[in-house]
Amino acid sequence: MDRETQAAVTPRREPRMSAAGAELLSALRQKTARVGVIGLGYVGLPLANLFHQKGFQVVGFDIDQRKVDALEAGRSYIGHIPDSRVVELMTDGRFIPTADFAKIRDVDTVSICVPTPLDDYREPDLSFIESTGRNIAPFLRKGQLVVLESTTYPGTTKEVLQPILEAGSGLRAGEDFFLAYSPEREDPGNPNFSTSTIPKVVGGMDAESQAVAVALYEQAAAKVVPVSSMEVAEACKILENTYRAVNIALVNEMKVLFDRMKLSIWEVIDAAKTKPFGFQAFYPGPGLGGHCIPIDPFYLTWLAKRFGLNTRFIELAGEVNSKMPAYVVDQVMRALNRAGRAVHGSKVAIIGIAYKKDVDDPRESPAFEIIEELLQLGAELSYHDPHVPNLPRMRKHDIRLSSQTLTAEYLAEQDCVLIVTDHSAVDWNLVLKTSRLVVDPRNALGKIAGNHEHVIS
Repeated sequence: MDRETQAAVTPRREPRMSAAGAELLSALRQKTARVGVIGLGYVGLPLANLFHQKGFQVVGFDIDQRKVDALEAGRSYIGHIPDSRVVELMTDGRFIPTADFAKIRDVDTVSICVPTPLDDYREPDLSFIESTGRNIAPFLRKGQLVVLESTTYPGTTKEVLQPILEAGSGLRAGEDFFLAYSPEREDPGNPNFSTSTIPKVVGGMDAESQAVAVALYEQAAAKVVPVSSMEVAEACKILENTYRAVNIALVNEMKVLFDRMKLSIWEVIDAAKTKPFGFQAFYPGPGLGGHCIPIDPFYLTWLAKRFGLNTRFIELAGEVNSKMPAYVVDQVMRALNRAGRAVHGSKVAIIGIAYKKDVDDPRESPAFEIIEELLQLGAELSYHDPHVPNLPRMRKHDIRLSSQTLTAEYLAEQDCVLIVTDHSAVDWNLVLKTSRLVVDPRNALGKIAGNHEHVIS
């Protein structure tokens, strides 16, 4: 019998529980525990929504009062959670959004879902985790469970969050309150997987913390995967996203090479993925976006330096991926030159601002870097994105543009149309038929373009 089969048939042994642990365990299983979620963004709000759907009382915390106000008014600010669902959240009294961290006293569990970006030197910025720890520490009470979900490097929960919580509360993790790490695996816009169906990895600081954290997520997730420590759980998420970043870098590099060879990378990938083993398809694009893949590998390279190691493979992948926006701009320049036009003074329309297909999340989207480079070259820029009506102010970008209606007249006016995000809601036949020149690094037109000379993929 292999290990996986043995684990499936062998009941998980629970540790000897303290009175507080046994009480919390019972409350979780009976769904009388009150669940707290900190950070009501693309990770936290779906998680709060899921616990509410499973019958729990939920308190959602966010420092942004605008989010709290929107939820109280029955308005969603996340595309895949409709207003109607927010209205349901607010009508039965089991969900309370708030910016008042004193209400931490009222919950039994606290799941922290706050951003973990990079700073200007591409080093981990843990300021959101640190400030959250300081905000909640004065209100922690004995018997509570605190779980960090933010993606970060192995050791963060123990070395960064735990000391802040203990210093601010006067309580001891493992004695007075329980502490665990469980990485978020949210994938906005994925029609096949959601918060409830994606397996939940859980690592506790000790056996009791592990038991209550597993019990919490067993009430909501389809499957819980316990691991031996918080550090293993933290490393798991970093590995997942680094794996994707490295493989995307490989196909991005192949894309540049095959362009020189006048081969279609898309056809090559389609042929390669007919092999039933040993190959997984990854696809090139105009650059990495979102809050995970462009960021998480650099957490690992930073950590490696603390141990006297260089992760050259990961750093090279980051270098390749980070050059893709500039490569796409170069494609636009070359395409316009072949059409007898300079970038300066040309009308260029960007289709798609969000970092991935069919979502409204623009975080770390390569579109912003591409737009800024084209503006510096003198292009007259506009964009269309059915999910992003106005360009939001970003940490590194402040571009004031609004989405234009995608009509035949609008497209015909453009000297070049650049596809950055291949949203399903876009009429791609219209784009193909009415555009003079299209640069398509997403292969959005691949199945319908044929041998159209004005489409550069």
